[in-house]
Amino acid sequence: MNTPARMFAVCAAWAAVALLSACAASGPGSPSARPVLYPNATLNRVGEVQGRAEADACMARAVSAGLTPEQKSNEVGRRAGEGAATVGVASAVGALITGRGTDGVLRAGAAGAAVGGSAGAVSGAFHSDRPNTTYRSFVQRCLSEKGFDVIGWN
Repeated sequence: MNTPARMFAVCAAWAAVALLSACAASGPGSPSARPVLYPNATLNRVGEVQGRAEADACMARAVSAGLTPEQKSNEVGRRAGEGAATVGVASAVGALITGRGTDGVLRAGAAGAAVGGSAGAVSGAFHSDRPNTTYRSFVQRCLSEKGFDVIGWN
């Protein structure tokens, strides 16, 4: 059963998941995004380097106020549970319909739950990385009070 082709397919699938996870962890919708400053009079006067330093100071101030860049949720666990329940029940029902007997139904249900739980956990990992809007509002207000204009996050 563990042929080189099958092992290669499994490794390729895991590599694809890792690559997609890395891509999902950056960009304007990720918690690692930074404020983008509009080149207004304040930024033009102090320069880009000082503008980044002020943004860093505001982000540190938000963290010291108890905020985090990412919104905390249990998305991975929730989706893993949903996937395990959904695919496990579907597999068991499918085994019942095809007449596999009690032992076959239990095996199909357990295998389906394992596959569904894994798929749900991967799905949850892709959806759990949401930016915290309160954190971003705090940073934007802090920068605004210093004369900067935040036009987005990148």
